[in-house]
Amino acid sequence: MSAEELAILICRSLRDAPAVEIDGLGVFRRDDAGQITFHEGTRPRVFIAYAAEDGAAAERLYTDLEALGFAPWLDRRKLLPGQNWPRRIQDAIEDADFFVACFSRNSAGKRGGFQAEVRQALECASRVPLDDVYLIPVRLDPCRVPARITRETQCLDLFPDWAAGIGRLREIIGRRSGQLV
Repeated sequence: MSAEELAILICRSLRDAPAVEIDGLGVFRRDDAGQITFHEGTRPRVFIAYAAEDGAAAERLYTDLEALGFAPWLDRRKLLPGQNWPRRIQDAIEDADFFVACFSRNSAGKRGGFQAEVRQALECASRVPLDDVYLIPVRLDPCRVPARITRETQCLDLFPDWAAGIGRLREIIGRRSGQLV
């Protein structure tokens, strides 16, 4: 797609939506005067990994992180029809500033995509400076978290007080990204 075709697509999209976000680039908006503005994407990018059974909690987490000014990535919200979703998820994990793994009774012992995403995040975390935070394991309920993770990383509980857990998550991401929100 040429730059001109992309510009036309963005303008058309802004007729129907208040903003057009391009992951990793930024957000295009049409102001009250009809002028299109661009805001570079500088918000911390947060990948949310979860088991399908925990979809409602993942959606809630996405909404809360977005409201706090972060740029969460959730497959249900970001994948487009026709995209190569395994490749897109892999790219999103590698591009993320933070990886939030949602552990629960549903996900802890389940085989599949969640476990693969966590393994990929562990690989990405191995390339991050030791004092930096990348992988943030959160518990949605009182469940077991794999020893490989708990040996080196403190977990954050989002239960029994979701608001307190989100506040702590805001602190961690805000402090580590230099954006105290």
